[in-house]
Amino acid sequence: MARQLPLHLPARTALGRGDFFVTEANALAVAQIDNWRNWPSHKLVLSGPPGSGKTHLAHVWSAESGARLLQARALPREDLPALAQSPLCIENADRVAGDAEAEEALFHLHNLAAAERQPLLVTAASPPARWGLILPDLASRMQGAEIAKLNPPDELLLAGVLAKLFSDRQITPGPDVIPYLITHMPRAFAAAGEIVDALDARALGEKRAITRPLARAVLEEMSGDERSRDLPSSQD
Repeated sequence: MARQLPLHLPARTALGRGDFFVTEANALAVAQIDNWRNWPSHKLVLSGPPGSGKTHLAHVWSAESGARLLQARALPREDLPALAQSPLCIENADRVAGDAEAEEALFHLHNLAAAERQPLLVTAASPPARWGLILPDLASRMQGAEIAKLNPPDELLLAGVLAKLFSDRQITPGPDVIPYLITHMPRAFAAAGEIVDALDARALGEKRAITRPLARAVLEEMSGDERSRDLPSSQD
C-alpha cells in the first residue's frame, strides 16, 4: 500500500500541575519542589535524563512561585541584576560547562539571587559534580545546592508519560497499546517520545489507527527487539 506523506501538526504540550504524573520514581523530587520556600540557601538543582519531566516540573514551579524561566546559555545576554529581583529557573545549566562567559554569568546570577534571598531552581541532565565546570567558584556553589533527582520511570510512570504524549498529539491509541509498549520498549523517557513520534508518523502515513499490531511493527522497525520478533503472531 502506498503511504501518504504525513502532515505534521504541532503537538499541544500540556504543562500544568494536573498533567504531571507522580509515582515512586519521582515523588521525592516533586516533594522537594513543593517545599521551595524552605530550600537550603534558597536554591535547588533538579536533575534527570532527557524527557524525565524537568521542564514540565519547572513550569509547574514557575506557575506557583511566579518564577521566570531562562536557558542557561542565554544568560550572558540578560540583565542579571534585574533577573535576581524575583524567583528564577535556569534550565539546562550543565550546558554552560566549558563556556567561560556563560559560566561567569551563571555564577554572578547565583550570587545576586542569594543576596536578594530569591529562590533559584536550576535544571540539568546530571548532578553538578558531573557537569565539567571550569570556574571553580561556580562549581562549588552548584555542588553545594540541594539536589532533587528524577529517577528512571517505573511502569506506572512510563504508562502515564505515554498517555500524556499521545494526548498532546490528540491521539487515542487502542486500549492495549500502552500496556504492550511498556512491556516491550526500553525503560526510558526519551524512548517514549521517539516511539510516540514514530507511531504518529506511521499511522498518518498509512491512514491507520494506532493499534497493538502497529505498535509491534514500529518497535521492531526502531529497535530490532528480538523479544518482539519472537512473539507468536497470535498475540497480535
